[in-house]
Amino acid sequence: MYRKVSAFLAATLLSVGLAAAQDTLRVGVEGNYPPFSKVSADGTLSGFDIDIAKAICAQMQVTCELVQQEWDGMIPALNARKFDMIVASMTITEKRKEVVDFSDPYYDVPSRFIAREGAFTGHAPEDIAGKTIIVLRNSPRADYLKLKYPDNPVLAVDKETAVYLELAAGRGDIAFGSSVVSGEAFLKQPEGKGFAQVGDTLFLTDSVDGGVGIAVRKGEEALKQKINAALATIMKDGSYGEMAGQYFDFNIMPRSARP
Repeated sequence: MYRKVSAFLAATLLSVGLAAAQDTLRVGVEGNYPPFSKVSADGTLSGFDIDIAKAICAQMQVTCELVQQEWDGMIPALNARKFDMIVASMTITEKRKEVVDFSDPYYDVPSRFIAREGAFTGHAPEDIAGKTIIVLRNSPRADYLKLKYPDNPVLAVDKETAVYLELAAGRGDIAFGSSVVSGEAFLKQPEGKGFAQVGDTLFLTDSVDGGVGIAVRKGEEALKQKINAALATIMKDGSYGEMAGQYFDFNIMPRSARP
């Protein structure tokens, strides 16, 4: 009888502990990737990623605790349980899926090449042969360059915004980055004067299941399903469109989620 009561109490305490743990959802964010995330002078985080994280927490009825993390340490920090999920514009790739699980995509935008106006007629390998390409380190775009531009020198930097700072400083010939970030953080800013897009924009994957997702630890299926349910709700009830409309003048909704 004593053992049965002890087992019951243990189970009850475990249940209470789990419920308490679910009251707060710790979210890994970056903070240096406008308009998706940025930090104001007073330390406040804002941007589309931040809005998405808060909307998901609201749908799950939990407190959202934002944890700022440098990009290169995102996945290690997640797996070290520093936070419970990553909302930091992380593109879903097969390589990353080996170490984390992903939600359904929550946005998808093309990439583009940027250079000084008139410097190049296109971005085919023969158009920019021998030229140094600037790109975000350890990103799908960096992998794309290894595959499509293996003979070009590459300058890899630690932050997406640094891609354009290095280009403006003349430490590379052409930049390869997000269509959104390159526009908002560079081309629309004074320092972007004299620079322009080279050739057409492009998607790195032809799969409608590509795009950007929310990362969780391997095997945390229940959390992933709750995130997917929250995403589906905000995409259907109009709140996703309202949030996106504050930052973008085109449809950022992933192709897989469009009607």
